[in-house]
Amino acid sequence: MAGLSQYNSLQETAHLLLSEVNLVTAVPISQLCHLLLYIFLYITVLIFLVKTLHTPKYMIVFNLALTDLCGSTALIPKVLDTFLFDNRYIVYEACLSYMFFVLVFGSVQSWTLVTMAYDRFIAICFPLRYHSIVTKPAIAAMLLLVWVVSLSIMSCLVGLLDRLSFCGSLVIQSFYCDHGPTYQLACNDTSLNYTMALVCIAAVMCFPPILIVLTYVCIAIALSRIASGTERVKALKTCTSHLILVAIFYLPLLGTYIAVLSSYIHPNARIINSILTHTIPALLNPILYSLKTEEMLNSIRKLCKSNRLSNMTLSNKMTCL
Repeated sequence: MAGLSQYNSLQETAHLLLSEVNLVTAVPISQLCHLLLYIFLYITVLIFLVKTLHTPKYMIVFNLALTDLCGSTALIPKVLDTFLFDNRYIVYEACLSYMFFVLVFGSVQSWTLVTMAYDRFIAICFPLRYHSIVTKPAIAAMLLLVWVVSLSIMSCLVGLLDRLSFCGSLVIQSFYCDHGPTYQLACNDTSLNYTMALVCIAAVMCFPPILIVLTYVCIAIALSRIASGTERVKALKTCTSHLILVAIFYLPLLGTYIAVLSSYIHPNARIINSILTHTIPALLNPILYSLKTEEMLNSIRKLCKSNRLSNMTLSNKMTCL
């Protein structure tokens, strides 16, 4: 077998300082992770069940919640296993699978933020044509394309690792099987892996924020033409949640990759940036895009009210019997 499969296992390690911090807070983190999973499940089920939420906007929110749920499910179990039980070993095939799913869901989340920016762009710049442009088939086609392209690119990226041979250190300087620290351990030529990594960085980390910035430039121009200051602020408020998530998602990753390409980044800094990117947006997504949205709150109230009424009706029937 090729590459690291000639060894029984890879050793996945983080620096001691990170391990100490996470061991102290391991139980609260695990409880928080369980809470997040429940919230994501509740949001996805709510959007699926409530017909009033079957709109293009909430198709995008559903996809974002789904990628958060799947990304957390892919990342969290091994992270907890590493920091709670000090199990730092992972077999080669599991490492590649781990890497693939984490990168795929990160890529889908990146382009889902672009789709949200497109939704805001049409809503503010072409409000009268919004419902004819942003339709459910159009959004479904965009999201399907995002999934297909992400799966294809990440399959190539991870598949190219299998051609490498690892004859030196098997210690990955990351808290998960990150692509960069993994392929850099190889003994043979990694130029093709480096080129593919640049392609993926451009596709996932460069083009999406550029498109989002161009979108908001157009939105700013459209808002500058609105005479009423109240209407301008009202329209801008619909974009604040998206802008916060964009900043939190892209800035740590862009900082990491710029530092890697231009100079040297300490492994601890890379680990901290990766943790921020994988955890903070997942924490804020349910709050910013669901629990603070009026339509979602109304749907939650209606669902709770209908459940309460059905329980009361059932209890009355039981009393009559």
